[in-house]
Amino acid sequence: MINDAPEQREPLRAAQLIKLGELSMSSERKDDVHTVCLSGELDLATVEAVELELKRVEATNAAAIVVDLSELEFMDLSGTRLMLTANARSRADSNRLRLLRGQAAVQRVLAMSGVERLLPFAD
Repeated sequence: MINDAPEQREPLRAAQLIKLGELSMSSERKDDVHTVCLSGELDLATVEAVELELKRVEATNAAAIVVDLSELEFMDLSGTRLMLTANARSRADSNRLRLLRGQAAVQRVLAMSGVERLLPFAD
């Protein structure tokens, strides 16, 4: 795993890639921005691993955290709940979280559940 805690800083690898069933997740820090890219399907079977990675990144000193949903093909309500709770943690901390919009099917889930307007999309 990438370790960028100030007290245990190691040279960062270019990227970390985790493949979980139908979900691929890459996590990369460049300067002060840490980006977590998701592709495939974010659902009940994969949401826990993404939440663990987001919490790990939140514990670092990254100035901004970007979750890129642009390669997600599917997201169920557990993924929606994850984005809401990550946003709540961000608002309570330093408001570092930004989301990049997903494909039409993903955005439709967010819109139909009424949470799209509550999330911090970068655009």
